[in-house]
Amino acid sequence: MTDTAVLGRSQGMVREARHLLFTVTPGAAWIIVFLVLPSAYLMGVAFMTNGPYGLPQMPLSLDSFKQLAGFGFLGWSPGNLYTLLRSLWQTLVATGLVVIVAYPIAYYITTCRAKWRPIMLLLVVVPSWTNQVIRTFGWMNLLAPGTPLSSVAESLGLIAPNMGLYPSNFAVTLGLVYNFLPFMVLPLYAAFEKLDTAQVEAAQDLYATPVKAFWHAVFPQTLPGLLAGIVLVAIPAFGMYVIPELLGGGKALMLGNLVANQFSGGSNWPLGAAGAILMLLATFAGLYAMRRIGKRLGGGEEVVI
Repeated sequence: MTDTAVLGRSQGMVREARHLLFTVTPGAAWIIVFLVLPSAYLMGVAFMTNGPYGLPQMPLSLDSFKQLAGFGFLGWSPGNLYTLLRSLWQTLVATGLVVIVAYPIAYYITTCRAKWRPIMLLLVVVPSWTNQVIRTFGWMNLLAPGTPLSSVAESLGLIAPNMGLYPSNFAVTLGLVYNFLPFMVLPLYAAFEKLDTAQVEAAQDLYATPVKAFWHAVFPQTLPGLLAGIVLVAIPAFGMYVIPELLGGGKALMLGNLVANQFSGGSNWPLGAAGAILMLLATFAGLYAMRRIGKRLGGGEEVVI
């Protein structure tokens, strides 16, 4: 290879590296400024001492994590642990209900004519274009005392007279399911579009029951969309603030409410930062669990988050 060819190749590599640098820099800067630096700041605040007005100060300590576990100057209280367990339970229940509702919806959309599918998907997505606070206030009006839904629940003996379905844990769960349903329908729809119907027909030819046909022929093929939907639903639901605050009425607080309260009314920034770190750790743990489950059930890299 001549010196001219080597020089031209070197210049080409420099241009490619420069182009790659210009392409990656804006995204990397965005991640560093709005994700890495705030997370690093929260980690530092979490290990500091709570000051007189709730602001962090030196020296470093583990008091915030002890308070998060329920240990305070009056002894141990399970309040924060109840909030954590309630957040986990609400997330699991809401995610499970979203899966149950989203599967038939996604399947039905794929069975519609091709010209109707975009319209059906649009109907699923359009509600999420409205501000989340406005949608939550709408559910507050629908579940308030004296409304048709509350009257039906009262006639069935599910609630006491003149007591609406809101505020309650039921209202929070319903709000979570309604809010995150599109995030499960869309990945499942994408998975159903790629469904190999020959496997389903083969299962039916072998006299498999509908349940076995779904489990052995449909579920493995839709697993990538299911895992993606679970990640999109469970992670933000675990740290949700608006829905528990409004539909829970202070009776069904979740971890996001606990963190927000410490930065506002509670005036304990280190405790709020410790709660935020806990949410980050829960996010990483959830992603890792989905990755392991995807490998175990799918047996291929296409289902790995």
